[in-house]
Amino acid sequence: MRIPFAQIDAFADAAFAGNPAAVMPLTSWPEDRLLQQIAEENNLSETAFLVPDTSGDSDFELRWFTPAAEVALCGHATLASGHFVLSSDGDRDSVRFRTRQAGVLEVARAEGAVGASYAMALPAWKPEPRAMPEIVAALGVEAVETLWHEKGYALVIVADEAAVRAATPDGRAVKALGPFVHIVAARGESAEVVSRVFTDYFDIPEDPVTGSAHAVMVPYWAERLGRDSFGAFQASARGGRVGCRLDGERVILRGDCVTVIEGTFLLP
Repeated sequence: MRIPFAQIDAFADAAFAGNPAAVMPLTSWPEDRLLQQIAEENNLSETAFLVPDTSGDSDFELRWFTPAAEVALCGHATLASGHFVLSSDGDRDSVRFRTRQAGVLEVARAEGAVGASYAMALPAWKPEPRAMPEIVAALGVEAVETLWHEKGYALVIVADEAAVRAATPDGRAVKALGPFVHIVAARGESAEVVSRVFTDYFDIPEDPVTGSAHAVMVPYWAERLGRDSFGAFQASARGGRVGCRLDGERVILRGDCVTVIEGTFLLP
């Protein structure tokens, strides 16, 4: 069995930045165990699998796997999947993906952009205040505010960008908390909002640039900043810039993509 394979740096305008994702188109869904094995072999933060959608609701079905588990939403691998489809079809301006837990998502060519720049629509997952002392302790930060979203996202607000960059999580403690995405964020200097994201449970100690985390952060920061649009920077070692806009029940994220590997995945 031969599966086309592309590795794409998402939220990046050059190779070796942003967040790498594998994108692999399939004709039909194999067993979940095989999808998980492929993602483990790829050893990237996400592998996205596409299957043509015969329901009429979208263009493709889309699922995402880390090396350890399937996830409910992955923004950067959705952006990469949009780039994979749109860069191979110059007549298409947008593509829709039907997902199992996050609804129908869309990636479109960004208006006025030159090159591989896209606007991606994700659900707006507004977090609610919640005390999370165990999470704050595991992340090794001093929290100004803590919030939670039921999809498993912890948003910890700290004093400033320096505090975001200085976060020193205890990886074992973070992993023991369960299958959650842990976001540390603050008003920034290098961008209006700066964050880092820790996902040890999914075998990703620090995720380079996390679209789904911005689906949680954008409703919060739009309210705090008093405007619907702003720029964000995820301060991982690779780093990545994300254009953010709240549009009703959707979050619109803008970012670039770069394809760095194309090939074929071989299965016996």
